[in-house]
Parts: sequence; C-alpha cells; structure tokens
Amino acid sequence: MMQNPQILAALQERLDGLNGSPSGYIESLPKVVKRRVNALKNLQVKCAHIEAKFYEEVHELERKYAALYQPLFDKRSDIVKAAYEPTDEECEWKADEEEELTEEMKEKAKLEEEKKDEEKEDPKGIPEFWLTVFKNVDLLSDMLQEHDEPILKHLQDIKVKFSDPGQPMSFTLEFHFEPNDFFTNTVLTKTYKMRSEPDENDPFSFDGPEIICCTGCTIDWTKGKNVTLKTIKKKQKHKGRGTVRTVTKTVPNDSFFNFFTPPEVPENGELDEDSEAVLAADFEIGHFIRERIVPRAVLYFTGEAIEDDDDDVSNKHGHNEGEEEADEENDPDYDPKVRSQTHTDAHTSPPFVKISGVLRETLLSSSQLCWPTTLSP
Repeated sequence: MMQNPQILAALQERLDGLNGSPSGYIESLPKVVKRRVNALKNLQVKCAHIEAKFYEEVHELERKYAALYQPLFDKRSDIVKAAYEPTDEECEWKADEEEELTEEMKEKAKLEEEKKDEEKEDPKGIPEFWLTVFKNVDLLSDMLQEHDEPILKHLQDIKVKFSDPGQPMSFTLEFHFEPNDFFTNTVLTKTYKMRSEPDENDPFSFDGPEIICCTGCTIDWTKGKNVTLKTIKKKQKHKGRGTVRTVTKTVPNDSFFNFFTPPEVPENGELDEDSEAVLAADFEIGHFIRERIVPRAVLYFTGEAIEDDDDDVSNKHGHNEGEEEADEENDPDYDPKVRSQTHTDAHTSPPFVKISGVLRETLLSSSQLCWPTTLSP
C-alpha cells in the first residue's frame, strides 16, 4: 500500500493540512498542564541550540574535505588554462555502452578530427571553459549579456574559500582571470556570511544555516571598458529660450558583473522589494555556484550535469501528475480555484534572507541537491 504514489500523495496532503490549523485544544487545557507544555518548549529551544552546534561541525567537516578536493580542482584549472598537458593515460575515458562505436566508425571519426585539427591552430587548454559552463546553466545564462562574454573568456578558475576555524561561518567565491583589456584585477571576490544559531526572539524557526548578507569587491575597470555602465544621450529643451541641447548621462547597464556589487543590507534588515528580489536571486546563485558549479564544472561544460538535474526535477515534480489531475477532475467536490490557489501558495517565495532549508538539504546530501524554485521550503 505504501508504494502507491496516490496514497502517499493523499497522506502528504493530509499531513500538510495539519500545519497552521490549531484545534483550540491547547487553550482548553488546565493551567498545570500548560505549565508542563512550557517545559517541553524550553526543551525544544535546547534542541535547537544542539542542532546549531551540529551544523557548525558539518561546516568544519566541509572545510576539511574542501582541502582534499582542492589539489584536484587546481589540476583541473591547470588543464583548462594550458599550464599542464594531461597524459594519454589521464585522457582515457571509457564511453557508455550506447556511445561505443564500431572500429570502422572510430577510424572515420579519428580521421575527421585530425582533418579539423589540421585546418585550425592548435588550441591551448580548454578554450572558453567557464563561459560555456555559464551559458549552459539557465540560472547563470540569464545573467549574461552579450558584452559580458568577451570578458568571461578570460575567466580561468572559480574557487570556494571557507572561513577560518573559530571565525563566523562564511564562504567566499573567487573568480580568477588571466590578464585582459577590461580590468586590472586578477581575482574578483564575493563573500557570503551565514548564521547558524537560533534567533532569540523566534528560536523555533531555526532550520539550519542561513545566508544573512553578502559583500562584493571593487572592479578596477580600464577606461571605457566598464560594461556595468552605459552612456545615453537625451535632448533637453530650454523652457525660456526654447533652444534644444543634447545631454550625455551615464546610467547603470545590465551585466553579469553587477553580481559583484550587491545591495547592502541595512542594520535593521529592511529593504525595498526590488532590493529583496535582487538579494534573493544573488543568494541563490552564490549557493548554486558553491554547491554545484565548482564541484562539477566539467559536467556542466559537457551538459551531462544539466541532463541529470532535469531528470531529478521531472522525477521530483512530474511523477504521476497526469493521474493526479485526472483524479481531481473526477472528484465531485473538486474546485479548480482551490487547486490553483494551493499550487500558487506552494511556489510563493519566502523571506529573502532565508535559504536555510536548502542549506540543510545540501549539507546533509549535497550530491542529491536539485536546486528548487524557491530559496527555502
């Protein structure tokens, strides 16, 4: 019975319905029982503090293994930027069964590759590696403008650096560039600060680490190369004389490199809606780069990771969707307006600073993370 997806969906719907619907029973309890309930709530607060310590240790473990991964990532970077040429043995890759070719087809493919190599110069490393990764991932390609691409061709590596032991929890994304005509920086950075402790005013809301703010860096643009600004010309008419003059103004321009100048979060945490939306997207992108792009860059370059992500999404959200809709339509009590409202509520974005649910899932099972449509459950 528990393997039946329709029954499981019904159970989940019933469980979801339990949230936020007090029965009034608590209010009817005698004072002595309410007193004991308060004791249970105090125990729950202590549980939240223990959970916070758990995530601090997870962060330490993550830092430890980051050091083990780094030599492999450094070698990846050396291959990409042509600082190291891999050996024949390192380049051997056993294809999947469906990719295996007959000897005749292999020979033909080899001749075609040799012919192509003769027709063009020998490329160094893996050209446009990171630009291709960005263009292959919707979350990142949406940020790219045509004028960003010539700059990102010079991106040689992205690294993740974690805060030192004993320091507040944070991570920094480092974008390493080769010398170029656009700016003098060799490294652009973006730091995300996290909090992993219960809020004193609302301890029961704690659900793991959350990103609370981020800081970028100053880009030292070469004169005339700043793609985050554009010059526009406007005609102005003098009210008194009636003469017309042309005024030149510099205004912000859409660009990936605006990523390095996020809105600042004021001390009171209050932001306008536009700034909240920008920061929500920013936190999502920073976390995605850290958890998915950097560890699996080659698979996003080839597109294999994208296929895996698509499979995960369809398995998670699309399974038996047809049967569910059919059952609803055959239900005499089915009201499409109610269903529409339910689905809308399920995809409403939560407060912008909270992505703790995502971090929780990632810290415990980062290999299975498929980025959700919202920042937290």
